[in-house]
Amino acid sequence: MAMKNNKTLCIICNKDKITYLCEGCSRNFCLMDLTKHRQVLNEELKHIINDYNQFKHRFTDQKPTSHDLSLIDQINEWEINSINKIKQRARNCREIVTESLQTCINDIEMKFSDLNEQIKQIQNENEFNEINLNYLRNEFKKIREELDNPSNISIQQDSQPFINEISVISLENKPKWNKWKQNAVTMAGGKGQGQKLNQLHSPRAIFIDKKKNVFIADNDNNRIVEWKCDAEEGQIIADRNEQGNGMKHPTDVIVDQQTHWIIIADRGHRRVSQWLNQKQQILIKNIYCFGLAMDKHGFLYVSDYTKNEVRRWKMGDYNNEGIVVAGGNGKGNELNQLNHPTFIFVDEEQSVYVSDWDNHRVIKWRIDATEGRIVAGGNGHGRKLNQLNHPQGVAVDHLGHMYVADFGNHRVMRWYEGKEEGEVVVGGNGEGNKPNQLDCPYGLSFDDEGNLNLRLLTLTLAPFSSLPKTSFTSNLILSPKPSSSISSKLQADFDSLTIRSLTRTENATCLSPLSAKIQSILFTAGKFASITTDESSCLSSIN
Repeated sequence: MAMKNNKTLCIICNKDKITYLCEGCSRNFCLMDLTKHRQVLNEELKHIINDYNQFKHRFTDQKPTSHDLSLIDQINEWEINSINKIKQRARNCREIVTESLQTCINDIEMKFSDLNEQIKQIQNENEFNEINLNYLRNEFKKIREELDNPSNISIQQDSQPFINEISVISLENKPKWNKWKQNAVTMAGGKGQGQKLNQLHSPRAIFIDKKKNVFIADNDNNRIVEWKCDAEEGQIIADRNEQGNGMKHPTDVIVDQQTHWIIIADRGHRRVSQWLNQKQQILIKNIYCFGLAMDKHGFLYVSDYTKNEVRRWKMGDYNNEGIVVAGGNGKGNELNQLNHPTFIFVDEEQSVYVSDWDNHRVIKWRIDATEGRIVAGGNGHGRKLNQLNHPQGVAVDHLGHMYVADFGNHRVMRWYEGKEEGEVVVGGNGEGNKPNQLDCPYGLSFDDEGNLNLRLLTLTLAPFSSLPKTSFTSNLILSPKPSSSISSKLQADFDSLTIRSLTRTENATCLSPLSAKIQSILFTAGKFASITTDESSCLSSIN
């Protein structure tokens, strides 16, 4: 029997020989040419190593120190100038105090001399009674009080700082995209309006935990529903129950991811409650709660729409009225007042950002502050870049950039720390359903993972009326990353979507009651985005 031919053509010598496949270039070599091929690869590796070593030496020689960087020089210059301004202001104040005190002392000396003459006169004449003595006592008392507490000298602190604050903005972590993919995959609902476990009815807010589980405030169904990742139906976490004392029109929901308690703004019952395993515990009563937030220390923040204030409670300690951290001085437009606060956001430093609805501004309250500082708007009702029109959602990313849902101007704006004007990142082209328009955007929030590339942007959208009958209102996850596993049917259904409802989570949320196509949403945000809708539909994801 003849020997089986196991020879193939060598790519180099072009002869039939026993060959060996190179996995790197996917070509066949005979043993001799394979050896030469390996030698060539070794030479190429040597060149790479040589280039690396040369660059390493050059980098080591040229690597700048922190003192050589121009940005450090700018910070140092700002520090020196700021200190000089403070010293000069303190010097001026000391001079004013010294001059005022000297004037006060001169006045006291004159009064003291006059009183001394009166005492001498009484002694010489030896004519006095209780009236004279009481007069002398009172005059002496006035002089002593004037010396101890000069009434014409006091210190007043200006609410607006005279030193410009600076912040460092790093461009390294900014994403290189600004448009979201519009292909959608349903995550929750999508079966029409209803009460079934695969349906929703006017969901108002969502919260996405670290495991991608979605908690939905299903407003008109009076319940909180949890949808596991990739589940076909939800699980009721809290509802109105048979006694009717459970849940009534919840507007917001957050999850304490340490204790797993679900905290709910139960607006219909004017209270904040927490639920676990279908057991309810009322935390705060008699409060017209609108927005909820929790800081990294576990403190709970609640905005009260009617009392025009934001209060903070220590987790587990609710047998008190809490501490006012913003507003609380009646309705008004002063820096220590609010006018119907809606959404709130708490940053890493426990500063509270409040959307001051009827004051057309966002105001920032630092911890223990007695008044806030306007960080967006505050220049009256209008469409200019330094104005807002009934702001709603507010969120701050880890770079300190603030995003505001400018409800009445049909846009989402981004404001940098210390800037007097913001910039439009979504909409701003009037009310409508064109690709570059929004219609009354509502809420905004970001996750707290600290990495912008992993942050979630949540948008509330509903399908436009021109969609096929088979389409449905959906909660969607928008993503700048392409995906190969998208249903063509869904692509057709979501060519045009309408922003509908209010959604607040730890994830960035942009909500609107009317229409805007997904492709119009330009947002510098993270890898995924989730969307919830107003009129009973679904939660979907776009990858």
